[in-house]
Amino acid sequence: MALSLLSPLLFTTFFVMQTLAETSTFTHSRAAYYPNSDEKGTDSGACGFGSFGATVNGGDVSAASDLYRSGVGCGACYQVRCTNSAYCSDKGATVVITDQGSSANTDFILSRRAFSRMAQTTDTATYLLALGVVDIEYRRVSCSYPNKNITIKIDENSNYPHYFAFVIWFQQGKKDITAVQLCETQNFVCKLLDRSYGAVWTTTSPPSGPLSIRMLFSDDDEDESWVVPVNNIPQDWKAGDIYDTGVQVN
Repeated sequence: MALSLLSPLLFTTFFVMQTLAETSTFTHSRAAYYPNSDEKGTDSGACGFGSFGATVNGGDVSAASDLYRSGVGCGACYQVRCTNSAYCSDKGATVVITDQGSSANTDFILSRRAFSRMAQTTDTATYLLALGVVDIEYRRVSCSYPNKNITIKIDENSNYPHYFAFVIWFQQGKKDITAVQLCETQNFVCKLLDRSYGAVWTTTSPPSGPLSIRMLFSDDDEDESWVVPVNNIPQDWKAGDIYDTGVQVN
């Protein structure tokens, strides 16, 4: 009988502690927006995403300064909300890092669309845009792309047997991709790739035959796991091709 009385209390205590833990993860900073862009992001960002970087997540994207982390931060998702309760919503906007940049001591330069989404209404969005730079708070959140698998695009400069490069799209979950291996599927020999810049991984003298990649997902708590895609890169891969890896990461 005592157990049945304690259970709701334990659940309530856990819920309160979990809620406090979540709210305490916000960091205060400032954010601006791309003044010369259209509603969405840029197709020439420092993450190497190309046009994908302007349209992913519906165009709710951002450039980052310190959070770019030499390219490791590319593809990470953040909840960003401005702090003026008269104009700003509690939810704010969830953005994907697709570029590097800073302005007026900011951590984020949002797309115009994402900047406006921090507001409560269309009218207050106009006010925020007129300010140009606002105080914000942010936290890392899990990236989610329903019905999308992690995808790779072969760089247009790739040329067998001299050079092979690709960029990773639809990075999911809350961990960073900190290492990538390229493996021969026939003899399982793997080589560690170099991060050229952003989310672009490269190697010289790529192996022949169908290829498989392995991605190391890591977080700040040193929790690491290798993810191996279901689908391989075919032997007759071509520069510019896009391949669905067949895997999703929570």
